[in-house]
Amino acid sequence: MRQRGFTLIEIMVVVVIIGLLATLVLPRVLGRQDQAMIAKAKVDIQALSSALKLYKLDNFNYPSTEQGLESLTKPPAGDPPAKYWKKGGYIERLPADPWGNPYQYLSPGEKMEFDIWSFGADGRTGGDGTSAEIGNWNLDERR
Repeated sequence: MRQRGFTLIEIMVVVVIIGLLATLVLPRVLGRQDQAMIAKAKVDIQALSSALKLYKLDNFNYPSTEQGLESLTKPPAGDPPAKYWKKGGYIERLPADPWGNPYQYLSPGEKMEFDIWSFGADGRTGGDGTSAEIGNWNLDERR
């Protein structure tokens, strides 16, 4: 009985075809990762902004910069007091930005009532592209 199988040439042809497909497809897929991370940061910032607005409805003030975004998950200490803080908080947990850094918060803000932002991929002020800051003041600019 004759054994059937693939020849070395057939296997090499398949490997070359897979390599060609990878060189065409991977750059397009990897380029989308940066866009996906920017989109996630925008969604997180919008969610944090909404939670802060609910916090203000209950407590008549936004948390101070010192109280920070942690005020959305646990009752804050200090001024301004949060007399009517909602049991269970305003969000389940604080998200990190897509690059693993904490979101920044300033109240009162320099650009809006409060500022929430991510420093971007480099984790520092300034930068271009994926390293540019994404804040609640520029959500529509970076698509």
